[in-house]
Amino acid sequence: MFVFSFDVPNSLIVALIFTVAFKIYYEATKGVCMSSKRLDGKTIIVTGSNTGIGKATALDLASRGGRIILACRNLKKALVAKDKIVEKSRNPNVLVKELDLTSFTSIRRFAADVQKTEPKLHILIHNAGCGDIEQKTTEDGLEHQMQTNYFGPFLLTNLLLGLMIETGEKEKENVRIVNVGSDGHFSVGDLNLDDLNFSYERSAKTIWSPVQNNLWLPIKIYGTSKLCVILSSCELARKLEILGKPVTVNSLHPGGVYTEFSRFSKILSFLKSPAEGAQTSIYLAVADEISNVSGQYFRDCKIAQPSELARDKEFAKKLWEVSERLVRLEPKEKFF
Repeated sequence: MFVFSFDVPNSLIVALIFTVAFKIYYEATKGVCMSSKRLDGKTIIVTGSNTGIGKATALDLASRGGRIILACRNLKKALVAKDKIVEKSRNPNVLVKELDLTSFTSIRRFAADVQKTEPKLHILIHNAGCGDIEQKTTEDGLEHQMQTNYFGPFLLTNLLLGLMIETGEKEKENVRIVNVGSDGHFSVGDLNLDDLNFSYERSAKTIWSPVQNNLWLPIKIYGTSKLCVILSSCELARKLEILGKPVTVNSLHPGGVYTEFSRFSKILSFLKSPAEGAQTSIYLAVADEISNVSGQYFRDCKIAQPSELARDKEFAKKLWEVSERLVRLEPKEKFF
């Protein structure tokens, strides 16, 4: 009798346990939007909808009969995505508009086009985002991740807010703004409102080596951008509630999703699919039971609690004021 044996490295065992544990966790916590609500006659904008979560969100909402605007930087990819969405949803009412969140000029051009061509806007989903390793600056002089994930959507929301309020008032129902955030905001313990562009941290000498600093700072910037998304969502919801305007604003964590950010390794295939990651965005866009819920943070189609800093209302007010200045919001563009 022969007995074959071999030693399994401890690191491999740990990796396997970690993978299995996360697989169990994601399977157990996958929220699913159970609403069958139709969206006929509703106009919906989904940013970054040529791939991943955004594309899956757009497909679902198109399948419900909505008029879907794919707001994307890459028009070639967006047109391909449009054809696939039309084919799968059997809804021809899908169109593409160019939107580059790293350009305030592009954002203003997009908003002006929507205001000119769309009489109504019922749902605005800020899905587009990025996670950079290289630190870059946009044409507007802002940190690339911060503008893509936060400042760009902040400006666009303000520019389209009037149209959304008008839509809600005419139809006597709440219209919805959905902001994709991230649990990555939990990694941020403090926020320097005087350096949201991270100019100081990128130039300051620290105890970190250049390699370590370059690895950590982009992660911190990403978490900060998502923290700002959650804070500004709460502040906008507060402002709208005070004025009694028919617009709800909520943010969400989509979960660990196998998309552009994680497709470099099949090891991460235990993560959610784009369709699974889109469920909370879809839920916030259509579910009747939350039609009056605003200023909340959601995870897996349920209200969740963000970090303590993300719940600081006074800090949210200050962030809003700083953000208006940094995106150069003009007096005529301000609703509040």
